[in-house]
Amino acid sequence: MERYLFKLYVAGQTPRSERAIVNLRRICDSMLSSQYELHVIDVLERPNLAEQEGILATPTVIRQAPLPPLRILGDLSDTQRVLHALGVPLPAVPRSDQGGEQ
Repeated sequence: MERYLFKLYVAGQTPRSERAIVNLRRICDSMLSSQYELHVIDVLERPNLAEQEGILATPTVIRQAPLPPLRILGDLSDTQRVLHALGVPLPAVPRSDQGGEQ
């Protein structure tokens, strides 16, 4: 499995920022196990980093690896949308054998 690197840009310790952090950690823990690294960057404390990345709104998460970089905005509460936008594969659903022997 590939290793993922995410940068989550937030603005202070607001409820929206905290929700985004919790949601992204929950998604990563459940879908990627230990195959990810997450950096939370507060744009109020590190505006230069936000400027370098072209961050215009928060919360914004950028998937840095694997390439290509991908972005999504918002509190990350819609798990399916987040997984799709960040290119995280969904787990394989076991297929039921409908024509098998009994």
